[in-house]
Amino acid sequence: MNMLHEPAGLVTGTVARHLVLVTETWPPEINGVAMTLSRLVQGLLDRGWRVTVVRPRQRSDSNPLAMATVQHVLVPGVPIPGYAGLRFGLPMFEKLRKTWKAEPPDVVHIATEGPLGWAALKAARLLGIPVTSSFHTNFHRYCRHYRMTWLRGLVSRHLRRFHNQTAFTMVPNQFVRETLQNDGYRNVVVLGRGIDTGLFAPQRRSLALRAEWGLGDDGLAVIHVGRIAAEKNLGLVLQAFEAIRRCQPQAKMIWVGDGPQLKRLRKQNPDHIFCGARTGVELAEHYASADLFLFPSMTETFGNVVTEAMASGLAVVAYDYAAAQTFIGTDINGVVVPYGNAQLFIDQAVRLATEPDTIRRLRMAASAAVAGHGWEQVCREFEEGLLQAVHAC
Repeated sequence: MNMLHEPAGLVTGTVARHLVLVTETWPPEINGVAMTLSRLVQGLLDRGWRVTVVRPRQRSDSNPLAMATVQHVLVPGVPIPGYAGLRFGLPMFEKLRKTWKAEPPDVVHIATEGPLGWAALKAARLLGIPVTSSFHTNFHRYCRHYRMTWLRGLVSRHLRRFHNQTAFTMVPNQFVRETLQNDGYRNVVVLGRGIDTGLFAPQRRSLALRAEWGLGDDGLAVIHVGRIAAEKNLGLVLQAFEAIRRCQPQAKMIWVGDGPQLKRLRKQNPDHIFCGARTGVELAEHYASADLFLFPSMTETFGNVVTEAMASGLAVVAYDYAAAQTFIGTDINGVVVPYGNAQLFIDQAVRLATEPDTIRRLRMAASAAVAGHGWEQVCREFEEGLLQAVHAC
């Protein structure tokens, strides 16, 4: 991201810069957007910023520890269909307008494009407060997975109109930047993603956990980590694993995550191992204790699980875009296949499953490939983008 630079701390006199982050998702909700935003916010706090998060209420808000690090402005929300636990924030325009008129922040960053995001955009622009945004989710690509293909054009226009009213739209990689620019988005800049290599590491491998899965150290654990949802293309994981099992009958399929398709997937595959949602060290141990990571999703803007799996020392098979395109070289530190080529995805998964020496080599190279890509530089670039918007206003 080509942004201006200011010294760390970013304090004018004795008053810290003030960011308002508007988002529909926030920890302890488990998804890539919530994780990324919490990392960015912590990075700004470390650099002397004051941060306010505007978001829908959560059940965890009754826990004071969940609200301790930043100021929160809570708004009513309604459940997102098909996504239990996630909510759309209601468009609280007047509340935001009054709050920001009384105490205007230096900049507003909007991470989600729902009704709350639109209200925040309108209020900030009315008051002359600089606004930036980030593009985290390909909602327009979700439409076909939820039998709403007819909505795709409308959703695409909605997203483009929203983002083009902000100073910058921050995206996680060059692939998304070029895609959005070709679709008429203006002022699109790349803000990458970091990897917590202190948490996700091959050293987290647990023989005890593998024993729970019914495997010794030489067995084959195939894993998928992420939302158990239609847009993740999980049918291809099932096809690939069935093909693997025809030549490796003792292989185990491990699922880590929760989501709207979990109940059906568990019922249809009682011999698979379903571990539910995991976080922190538990999540890191589950990654590192597997061998082969299958990630056939075609709707990602980045795919944090790809780099987490690589950092954990897994051989990854994924489509050649987003994080996989950035970090994986085929047969160097993983395998990528042309976007949408399902048969080749299956073939490559089977090939690795039958070549244990190749898997071991790729696993060793994978963790080295993402070493050094921490969050510090990403947070610095985020800060620079916010400041450029402030100075341009």
